[in-house]
Amino acid sequence: MQGVLRGALLTAGETMAMVAPAAAERLEHAEVFRIDAGGAESNVAAHAAALGQLTAWFSRVGDDALGRRVVSRVGARGVDVSSVIVDADHPTGLYLKDPGHGVAYYRAGSAAAQLSEADADGVGWDGVAVVHVSGITAALGGTAPAFLDRVIARARDAGVAVSFDVNHRAALWSADAAATPLLALARRADIVFVGRDEAETLWGAATADAARELLPETAQLIVKDGGVGATLYSRDERTFEPARVVDVVEPVGAGDAFAGGYLAALLAGAASAERLRAGHDRAALAMATTGDFPDDAAGSSVADIPFERTSP
Repeated sequence: MQGVLRGALLTAGETMAMVAPAAAERLEHAEVFRIDAGGAESNVAAHAAALGQLTAWFSRVGDDALGRRVVSRVGARGVDVSSVIVDADHPTGLYLKDPGHGVAYYRAGSAAAQLSEADADGVGWDGVAVVHVSGITAALGGTAPAFLDRVIARARDAGVAVSFDVNHRAALWSADAAATPLLALARRADIVFVGRDEAETLWGAATADAARELLPETAQLIVKDGGVGATLYSRDERTFEPARVVDVVEPVGAGDAFAGGYLAALLAGAASAERLRAGHDRAALAMATTGDFPDDAAGSSVADIPFERTSP
């Protein structure tokens, strides 16, 4: 997995319509809003596509205006959305961003929660090098966890590398409920992204090295530590890369941007430190906007926004 992984990046999971203030102001006071698409997996695909990689996103959306808007927005970012299923019986999920104060979700009974094993069996693997999924799907309930399990199993059967972002969402399930299933999913993946604080909350792993002890067999484990930096464990190698220092408008979506940048660099055959830098660069761009994806920065460099490199 150290060389060029020739082929596309496929991502699978829920994307919702996202409403956020156009400027960095509180939701309750804002007058102007943007309606966009926001979801961990499609965000990853969009960031990788912005760096020139072939990407596709698979999910379900409702047969409604928000679902059509979501598919259109993700597709406009260079992501193949041709396999997205339109569900006539369930709505597209919605979430509201309150910059600097979290998000509010309206996703109960959403179309994406109806993702099933049958849907996973319909996923095509021709040309796919990596499939990226996240722990959010495991938390949706319904048939979605079984979908996630089947996608991972089918990817392994097809010889496709599995990338997994732990992505614990406390609003969906408690740390006690999530800890065991998320660790089990991480142990089935080839590439794992986890926040240091997330690993501590879920598993009591307070350091990057402690997280590695929990996942010693993972081919590529990336432990992100917010504004400090990220550490990659790969075979016997340990690589640390400091984070960018930026003026943060909204942090939500930065983790997805990091994963998209990292995976794009991996697919391009980049070395360890370069992969981490690509992740930090995309995260910096994402944090400079109230949305999940900086449309005006697609394909641009992090040099277009002010930053400093922290010391290791």
